[in-house]
Amino acid sequence: MKLVSLSINPVPSGAKVSAFDGYDGLKLRSALWEPTIGPARGTVCIVQGRGEFIEKYFEVIADLRRRGFAVAIFDLRGQGGSERTLSNPRKGHVIAFTEYDRDLAIFIEEIVKPALPQPLIGMGHSLGGNILLRNAQDEASPFARMVLLSPMIAIHENMLGVSPPIARAYATIAGLLGMSGTYVHGGGDEPDDFKKFETNRLTSDFMRWSRNKAIIDAAPELASGSPTVGWLRAALRSTRMLLRPDYAKYVCVPMIIFAAGADKVVSTQAIEDFAVDLKFGSHILMPGSRHEILQETDTIRQRFWAAFDAYMGISVASAEKG
Repeated sequence: MKLVSLSINPVPSGAKVSAFDGYDGLKLRSALWEPTIGPARGTVCIVQGRGEFIEKYFEVIADLRRRGFAVAIFDLRGQGGSERTLSNPRKGHVIAFTEYDRDLAIFIEEIVKPALPQPLIGMGHSLGGNILLRNAQDEASPFARMVLLSPMIAIHENMLGVSPPIARAYATIAGLLGMSGTYVHGGGDEPDDFKKFETNRLTSDFMRWSRNKAIIDAAPELASGSPTVGWLRAALRSTRMLLRPDYAKYVCVPMIIFAAGADKVVSTQAIEDFAVDLKFGSHILMPGSRHEILQETDTIRQRFWAAFDAYMGISVASAEKG
């Protein structure tokens, strides 16, 4: 399980790549990096969005290492360089999000803690934000803080095509009819957001969109297609849990949440409503940003990093020096 290196997206130096066994023995690809400056501030554990892969985060990894953080990341089951659960490798399929929970726990205990410094900071994008929020009510959570970007608290109706209750009914009935491993209605093997830049929902930055497309063009085995019915059913169950009126009130891990102002993948309103009820957290709206804040324009990314540095207590001079 190697990392794919391109001239426009080289592997950051010092990568330690390995495979570990998920909760059911599925081989999951992981990578670790030490910080490029010291003393180490801790370790940022990146939890990916649906269909993502480690290579997509090389720029972010470099940004974090320059700030004195070690970085740990793994490809979620069924995507990137990790093994698939279905015969069609483009189907990133799970039955329940507890599968992600159990894999993350193994990754932290067996891969991260023995190798990288404390404290641990969870950084989750979209699906990764959902996974971390599932962990954030646990007083025994391994994370000292969390940084969430466009967390999937509710799926945008633009993605569902119908209202959430109808989507839940569709996913439930289709699952009962034995269609759990099939693509959702209208779905297929090709990633929709890499067909044309003009119609992508992820970023308004053509350079970063082109770079990410070049990665999957060079290594198509990393790509994922549409969600399966089973994944959708699991996602809707998990978001329904997070949307309970009392859920945010019992989150005990301090966090900062970033919401994208032009998001058409997850609900920005749901993120803002959730953040209001947090006892140990705050949120920042990123105007003009599409779903992937860390893959956005330099201007948007600079606003993110300025807020990140302030939250982590990193001085401007230290960030620029790194």
